[in-house]
Amino acid sequence: MKLIVGLGNPGKEYENTRHNIGFMILDEYINNNLWKNKFDGFYQIKTINNEKVLFLKPSTYMNLSGNSVRKAVDFYHIRMEDILIIQDDLDLPFQTHRIKKNSSSGGHNGIKSIISSLGNNNFCRLKIGIASAKCDDTIDYVLGKFSKHEMEIIKKQYQTYHDIIKSFIQDGVDKTMCKFN
Repeated sequence: MKLIVGLGNPGKEYENTRHNIGFMILDEYINNNLWKNKFDGFYQIKTINNEKVLFLKPSTYMNLSGNSVRKAVDFYHIRMEDILIIQDDLDLPFQTHRIKKNSSSGGHNGIKSIISSLGNNNFCRLKIGIASAKCDDTIDYVLGKFSKHEMEIIKKQYQTYHDIIKSFIQDGVDKTMCKFN
């Protein structure tokens, strides 16, 4: 079984914010509002190419995302290499992405929580660049909403993110990194 986690914060006030890009990508990928509630999060299970895939949006708020991920991992006995976390990344320029494995949190509190809860960093990540040269206050910036222009760009990139998720499920992280990095 694969686990695809989109990071974000629950609640209307956080919709379309930079920190919620993980939620946004999963919502677009699943294209269904009927998320079930379990594992301190919202989830759906799909079978894709004969592989069961658990899609998870932690409802614990970003800084405690690890609690939700740990519950899902323990329940389904998911291996670390079968986990893909979709996160925002303030160190990457807007409109860019990077697929990484076995890397540090880079200061991202949601990733810090996941590393702490799982006891290692041996999972994969799809980092979505949100950086802007205008970023003065980090907290306000990441919790700020994307502009209309930025949302148009993100909508055009959804297909690439979908292709990355499909590749991870079918081919694993190494082939996905070679193809999309």
